[in-house]
Amino acid sequence: MTSYDTVDWAVHWVSPSPEDRSGPSLTPGTGRPAHLLRAEFVVPALAFDEGLIEARLHVAAHGVFDVELNGRLASDELLAPGWDTYRHRLRSRSYPVGRLLSPGRNAIGIRLADGWYRGRLGFNGGVWNNYGDDIAVLAQLELTAGNGSVQVVPLEWSTALSEITATGLYEGESHDARLEQDGWSQPGFDDSSWRQPRRISRSAFPAKIEPPVTPPVRVIEALAPVSIEALGGGRLLVDFGQNIAGKVRFRARGAAGRTITIRHAEVLEDGGLSLRPLRSATSTDRYTFAGDDEVQWTPRFTIHGFRFAELDGWPDDLDPAAPGAIEALVVHSDMRRTGWFDSDNPLLNRFHENVVWSMRDNFVDLPTDCPQRDERLGWSGDIQVFAPTAAFLYDVDGVLRNWLRNLAAEQAETGSVPNFVPWIECGFPTEPAAAWGDAAVIVPWTLYRRTGDASILREQFASMRAWVDQVWELTGRTGHWDRGFQLGDWLDPAAPPDRPGDSRTDPRLVATAYHALSARLVRRTAIVLGDAAAEAHYGEIERTATDAFRAHYVAPAGRIVGDTVTSLAVAIAFDLLETDDQRREAGGRLAELVADGEYRIQTGFVGTPIVCDALAATGHLDDAYHLLLQTDAPSWLYAVTMDATTVWERWDSMLPDGSINPGEMTSFNHYALGAVADFLHRVVGGLAELEPGYRRVRIAPRPGGGLTRARAAFDSAFGRIESAWERRHGGLVLDVTIPAGVEAEIDLLGSSPFTVGEGNHRFETAYRGAEEDPARPRRWNVHNPDERLEMIEAGIL
Repeated sequence: MTSYDTVDWAVHWVSPSPEDRSGPSLTPGTGRPAHLLRAEFVVPALAFDEGLIEARLHVAAHGVFDVELNGRLASDELLAPGWDTYRHRLRSRSYPVGRLLSPGRNAIGIRLADGWYRGRLGFNGGVWNNYGDDIAVLAQLELTAGNGSVQVVPLEWSTALSEITATGLYEGESHDARLEQDGWSQPGFDDSSWRQPRRISRSAFPAKIEPPVTPPVRVIEALAPVSIEALGGGRLLVDFGQNIAGKVRFRARGAAGRTITIRHAEVLEDGGLSLRPLRSATSTDRYTFAGDDEVQWTPRFTIHGFRFAELDGWPDDLDPAAPGAIEALVVHSDMRRTGWFDSDNPLLNRFHENVVWSMRDNFVDLPTDCPQRDERLGWSGDIQVFAPTAAFLYDVDGVLRNWLRNLAAEQAETGSVPNFVPWIECGFPTEPAAAWGDAAVIVPWTLYRRTGDASILREQFASMRAWVDQVWELTGRTGHWDRGFQLGDWLDPAAPPDRPGDSRTDPRLVATAYHALSARLVRRTAIVLGDAAAEAHYGEIERTATDAFRAHYVAPAGRIVGDTVTSLAVAIAFDLLETDDQRREAGGRLAELVADGEYRIQTGFVGTPIVCDALAATGHLDDAYHLLLQTDAPSWLYAVTMDATTVWERWDSMLPDGSINPGEMTSFNHYALGAVADFLHRVVGGLAELEPGYRRVRIAPRPGGGLTRARAAFDSAFGRIESAWERRHGGLVLDVTIPAGVEAEIDLLGSSPFTVGEGNHRFETAYRGAEEDPARPRRWNVHNPDERLEMIEAGIL
């Protein structure tokens, strides 16, 4: 009947809650209770005697759940089954449960809460009941015998309210241990006072139920506090030393009725939690004791973005610093780490670590903008710019493939790519926007390049084409996207705090450039998929859009309309200039603007990921390093000097005096501006793919900025690939590791590229300075980043 990946559903939905349309009138800061569902069933002893080879429980839900059999959890995953566009598709989860069953009577218990299905989502007050008025579960238990026969175990459900009296993703969770029902998920429990849940036909919910492609969300690690300050009256201020997505776990005892309240914040202001950046997300957990026994507790159906927590009600006789008394649990999708970078610059290393943490914190089942405030949405522009970095650092194929399926489903319904996916109506414009909608093309192309798996292109090709075709029509088939809503170079540092879209760069220039880029990538996708007609069609759109960009925004000498850092970087990085002379002129002007800006950031979401690449590609590597290593605001390293442990949404989310940016959008955990880490991997570390899946790679480090060493490593499908360089005795030593099945093109400045295969390779370059050869100009300064850096004059030894 089933495989591990597919389910022939033979059961109906059951809903423990009556239809509840009261969401919008709920008291601010509260959520609905979680519900319990239980059923008992018999597994004949004969089934074990004859060889029960498989017992699997398949579960889909409107809401989030966890499952117990005979009092034991079936899985350690959290917030299952995740967030999908529930009107179109939802994932099921399948658990092997044979180890939890016994001959004779058994019991199954499910806790079920609102989660993303019915809980509050979004900003501007948020939206309740976005997908429906009730929560429900679809649970099918199957036993497979040794002869291959499959039995679906009949389950008769009963339901009751749980001890979780209120829970919400933004609100936090309240748990009253006095309401716990011991043994409720074990056989023999007296549920005579429980009621029968509503039974709902599968046909009532037309969404397609799909097996998961995503890894589960789990607790990945536990962090001990780095400091605990007693504030008096049972109040503690705890610093965990790292901004995370997760929750607090404590171990304590207290008299019946005593409540410990936990509030969360990313930063401190005026010596206490800074709560204003959370907006209406109250992010407060409460646990009420049932008696004096010691308990270990953490919420089940909520997470928070925080580094600091204030605990109120801590018992005076308990040591909060005792091992395991208070911990922060890091929660995100259980992805495999694949990429690393380090150097001898501690600020740069900390910045890269901040990028990693912001990615972890915002990959909780889907790629979100932030994990803390009343938003936490799958913004398409953020992941569009960050996808190359994400796909280097972690195996993100499952998370992003699922997100792209949701994008395609929303796009098919509305006719456009929403600015965030899944989409909710919370007051944000519905019109298509360049750079955001282009995620439909750029994200699957990036996954293909990183993994070599063309199935992602086949799966998303219709969506990719639909986006480019839509924009093509919006331009009147001229290629010039000069009308309609645009977000442009969002969060340009020159924009006022209350108007983050007021960029110095013309949004029409950005839109037209992205139209040309996406058409190019769809054309290349058509080549990969062997679709000659599509290749010709999108080649024509690419040429027309590129010509439109040149006609409207490029002067014959190479100057760009608007003359901003972002406009120049876009023209260079997207390869939209017609001649080498134009490219040299644009590169030179870009370097001038960056220098005139004292090497401080002048770009927003669009320009930031590509400005260093544009400088390096046009021969201005020294300027790229100056920009990269700047510590004055706005800069990538400014936040590091302010003790940031994640990437901020704004360049100045915290002002130099320690106060918080007055803008409404002030998150301290956004990965988008950390997309420059891709430059660290490819250019500073020197490791990039030449062919999809890293079958061929390019090792081409470009030292600078006074760095004396750097390293980039990637765990490909073939094994570890590594590029590590170090300055020694006036020269450069490059160590390269190449696994079997991979070829590497070694590109050292001063020599022609050459190819190596499997093995550990070392290359040394000798530097001859001006003092050794007066006729040769000194063009390389390895120690002083304030002087212009030079190219290596090298010979392969």
